[in-house]
Parts: sequence; structure tokens; C-alpha cells
Amino acid sequence: MSYTRRTKDQLAARVAQDIFDGAVVNLGIGQPTLVANHLPEGREVILQSENGILGMGPAPKAGEEDYDLINAGKQPVTLLPGGSFFHHADSFAMMRGGHLDICVLGAFQVSATGDLANWHTGEKDAIPAVGGAMDLAIGAKQTWVMMDLLTKQGASKLVKQCTYPLTGIGCVKRVYSDLATLECTPEGLKLVDKVDGLEHAELEKLVGLPIAQ
Repeated sequence: MSYTRRTKDQLAARVAQDIFDGAVVNLGIGQPTLVANHLPEGREVILQSENGILGMGPAPKAGEEDYDLINAGKQPVTLLPGGSFFHHADSFAMMRGGHLDICVLGAFQVSATGDLANWHTGEKDAIPAVGGAMDLAIGAKQTWVMMDLLTKQGASKLVKQCTYPLTGIGCVKRVYSDLATLECTPEGLKLVDKVDGLEHAELEKLVGLPIAQ
């Protein structure tokens, strides 16, 4: 292996790099919350959380946590000057009303054409947890996925067709992974970038699908 996977923080920084100045962004539970810690200095990004926060800042320093101020994943957060918190229903009105420029979600599977499966694996003992994912995936102007490219068993999470229950159809525009950044288009996957040392043919072999350059 002649390449090194992006760490979770490196991946979060890669996502943050593409968020434009002035964007209103929802960061999903799990890896996406790390993006808040890597937004470039001087770039105004307004972070929204589905439990009812607008204007979140980065994670608090150790010892400065306020557990009355948490995100949708129950993690303590900070509030930037001008930030606010409000009723859950108002938050979902923002999500469903097309007021979010970008949402960044985790996923179990993403199809080459942008179908998203991120709430249930279909396993008998798995606990389904849809949360606000369906509202976010369809309500945001752009849906990005942040995930490891492969499962722990080495199978690609990027697939021709999702086998898990769908969250949304054709909603994912970009997939940011530990090995590559890819666009989902009606014609299939398109490469944006990949880690140094990873050959294009090897990436296609790992994914098991053609990837346009």
C-alpha cells in the first residue's frame, strides 16, 4: 500500500475547505460534527443543528463544556456571537423550507447516482435511527456525505444501487471519504481528488465501479 488514508480530522478539514463564505450548513451526527473545528479562519459559515441551534461554534475546550448547550448528537457545543437556540419545530421548518445551503451527513451506502441510505442497515437487531436525515437530505440545497470509503469488512460503501432502505433518491452531490472525494452525477461517479499514491485504477477496483476523471 503506497498511500495513507485521511484521518478523521484531515477529512473534516477537506470538507470544510469546500464550504463557501456565508453558507448556512447543517452537520449531521458522527464524523460531520468535526467539520466545525476546521472551518478556515475569516470565513463566515453559519452552522445549524436540527435540535434547534443556529450559529454554533467549534467544540468547547476541555473543562468548559455546558451540557445545556448540545448538538443533535448530544455533544456539548459553543455558540458564536449572534447565535441562537429555538424550538425543534422551527429548526425543522428551516430544514424543510430550503433554507440550508449544505448538509453534511454520514452514510451506510451511497449509489453512484446519489441515492442515500443512512438510517438503517436492514439487519434484524439493528436499531433504525432516521432522525432528521430525510428532511435534511431533501431539504438542503446540497447534500454532502462524509464517510469511510470501505466497511470494516472491506466492501465499498459506494455502490451501483443501494441495498439498504433509502433515505433519499438522487440527493447526494458529493462524497468525501478517507481515500477520495467524488461527485455523484446522473451518469455515475466523477473524481474530484484522491489521496497521494492511490492510483486511479486501484480506486476503481476498491469501489467496484467506473469513475470518470
